[in-house]
Amino acid sequence: MIPWIDPTRGTVTLALSATISVLVIACPCALGLATPTALIVGSGVGAENGVLIRRGEAIQTMKEVKAVVFDKTGTITKGKPEVTDVLLAGEGGPFTGEEVLSYAASVESGSEHPLGAAIVKGARDRGLAVPEPHDFAAITGKGVAASVQGKKVLVGSRRLMEEQGVSISSQIEDHLRQLEEDAKTAMIVAVDGVIAGLIAVADPVKDDSVGAVKGLGMLGLDTAMITGDNQRTAAAIARQVGISHVVAEVLPEGKVDEVKRLQERFGAIAMVGDGINDAPALAQADVGIAIGTGTDVAIESSDITLVRGDLSGVVAAVKLSRATFKKIRQNLFWAFFYNVIAIPVAVLGLLHPVIAEIAMATSSITVVTNANLLRRVNVIKVSEHPA
Repeated sequence: MIPWIDPTRGTVTLALSATISVLVIACPCALGLATPTALIVGSGVGAENGVLIRRGEAIQTMKEVKAVVFDKTGTITKGKPEVTDVLLAGEGGPFTGEEVLSYAASVESGSEHPLGAAIVKGARDRGLAVPEPHDFAAITGKGVAASVQGKKVLVGSRRLMEEQGVSISSQIEDHLRQLEEDAKTAMIVAVDGVIAGLIAVADPVKDDSVGAVKGLGMLGLDTAMITGDNQRTAAAIARQVGISHVVAEVLPEGKVDEVKRLQERFGAIAMVGDGINDAPALAQADVGIAIGTGTDVAIESSDITLVRGDLSGVVAAVKLSRATFKKIRQNLFWAFFYNVIAIPVAVLGLLHPVIAEIAMATSSITVVTNANLLRRVNVIKVSEHPA
């Protein structure tokens, strides 16, 4: 005899007890808590580690990413380039190195590009005059042009010179090749249709770039880099940090198309960038990750923001996503476990309503406790084997 059944009204009491027990144990509290609790804790752990989850679905999509694509300037590199070399077009030419740098700085003073700012700073640091430019024009992805002291000055890439009918000698090509192989961005300076010299700018790689790329590889992810630099310079930077796939000489408006091609090649991808030109590509990627020290436009277009600007945050985001969904699967198991075991027992009238209440409460407590164990996950440290 079941202790809580009245012998005189056994059948009625048993049916009522069974019904109450079934209703109590079948309450989907634990199921309702399984996913949101883990997501909330995961987002909190991310924020503590400088990874701000701006859109909830990003934490789910991140675990499905097959490759991470990086912009170069300001993302892999520090975004603080410096002038390293000023080379003349030939011995005994009409211009000195100081004049070449001064002309270039004058034109670039009208530009907002980081490389242009580096040239202006380099000229001023050397105490050179930076005349006011006139008729300034920025040629997207190629360079800039302006009139300086009555002379037409061009500063930019091979493509710009070719379009403007400026011939490039074999000596200049040799200089360009050497600078680019040294991971420097070389810009040609032409005055009145004749090449005056070259200015090389180097942007140091961030201290944690190599470690972040290595960490992503350990997690089983491919890495790629998209940049407007020429192939040799891009390849040199990629070798420094360990990136295996390079897409170079990409104009700003072409980044979205390149992201689409990489999605076709790899599947789901995450794009990491910091500039205005990266915003459309961040929106196109399955997960857009913005550097917190970058532009507001890039941040607004992203799903995840790395508050500290460290690329180790990308590794943290991947680990956090995987750990969060591991907890969700565990939570769903425990939520179903209590129900699968207890509901048949309750239907048979063998489960006291009080016991059913305890079981239901225990399942909810188990789910919440398990979700909070996410706080113990070290999202910065990467294991030696892919997850």
